Amino acid sequence: MAASSLPDLRTEADIVSLVDAFYTRINEDALLRPIFNDVARVDWAAHLPIMYDFWSSVLLGTSRYKGRPFAKHFPLPIQAAHFQQWLALFRASADELFAGPKAAEAKVKAQHIAAMFEHRMKPNPLSLLPD
Repeated sequence: MAASSLPDLRTEADIVSLVDAFYTRINEDALLRPIFNDVARVDWAAHLPIMYDFWSSVLLGTSRYKGRPFAKHFPLPIQAAHFQQWLALFRASADELFAGPKAAEAKVKAQHIAAMFEHRMKPNPLSLLPD
């Protein structure tokens, strides 16, 4: 479907479609699939509803998500390439399904989330904490 004929991201059903498409890509990706499935051992039946709540809160302002995502990601062996791939897959999922201001906002928010997580997970040479 041409981008101009795609709907904008507006509803809870749209959030579910986006999240499902994104995590389908994650599970098909040679770089990210092992992190999610072998290292983190994600329980997809439990994880996907949490991600629906997260993105609903971020994009629709529902405030349903109450978690603290950083702590769960910190121990994972992820680097810049993982964040770049995560973002590329998110953008591809959004672009496949949606076009419009809210879809563009979703991609910007994903960019900010990836950048913030990547920044917080880098070792800080000025840290006073031991390695």
